[in-house]
Amino acid sequence: MNGWIILDKPLGLGSTQAVGAVKRVCREAGLGKVKVGHGGTLDPLATGVLPIALGEATKLCGRMLDASKIYDFTIRFGTQTDGLDAEGEVVATSDMRPTLAEVEAVLPRFTGPIEQVPPAFSAIKIDGQRAYDRARKGEAVEMKARAVTVYSLRHAGLDPASTAAPEEWTPDQVRGDEGGEGLQEITLTAHVSKGTYIRSLARDIAHAVGTVGHVTMLRRTKAGPFDLSQAISLDKLNAFGQGAAQSEFILPLEAGLVDIPALNLSPEAAGAIRQGRVWTGVATVDGLYWGRDSEMRPVALIEVLAGTLKVVRGFNL
Repeated sequence: MNGWIILDKPLGLGSTQAVGAVKRVCREAGLGKVKVGHGGTLDPLATGVLPIALGEATKLCGRMLDASKIYDFTIRFGTQTDGLDAEGEVVATSDMRPTLAEVEAVLPRFTGPIEQVPPAFSAIKIDGQRAYDRARKGEAVEMKARAVTVYSLRHAGLDPASTAAPEEWTPDQVRGDEGGEGLQEITLTAHVSKGTYIRSLARDIAHAVGTVGHVTMLRRTKAGPFDLSQAISLDKLNAFGQGAAQSEFILPLEAGLVDIPALNLSPEAAGAIRQGRVWTGVATVDGLYWGRDSEMRPVALIEVLAGTLKVVRGFNL
């Protein structure tokens, strides 16, 4: 059992609980003990794409954690909470509500390489303890700014190439602003690097338009090569445990490798790579590849340098 289950994680379910659910379903399906891991934590209050690796695919979880992600999120203006989400305690309020044009004007500030301060309620370790554990005890938690990259930041539902002016946005893209009174909330889409906190991004956007805010909706629509079109619901996952065909639920291991090129290996090269040996004399450009044998089975993640193949991560398939 090697491959991926892409779960459309429901609200209220933690990533660790999702992994536990997959393990349970695999047992119910008669697959015995299967190694399971996830490719990027989603908060219980977030929904969407959660890649869950099975068997040898767990060797790719590190790559998935490093991959970029895309999120839809809604900022509610006027209140800021200690957790920067709808579950936290209110710590600041403001009567100011930004206009559409004001939000539009500040978005470029948060695109590209930026620095952000993570939320105190996060899994980052400070002196060996999770920040959220210390924050829940009432301790003052000082979070250090970190460098991240926001590849794009736009209004949800708008094409990235759209030149629509704020007055042309649809009601689903923005709420409030009736009679020019300002926005109550707005939904944005962000394509971000690893380590980016959407809750912090929402807080900083609100501050930039002269108010405060927090996230009321967070949905991950893509993680690395996986998107919502490949995701299954928790109900459908449970059907797997009741005897539904594996092919309806499990993507092959190589589905997590579509963002890097494949390299066809000769039988001799594949044998050497499986043994962890270096193989020379390959005529291809330098870079990272995934090698496959004559039967199209993944053999290893490999690095090519000056015609020499070196194993990065081998697969026992």
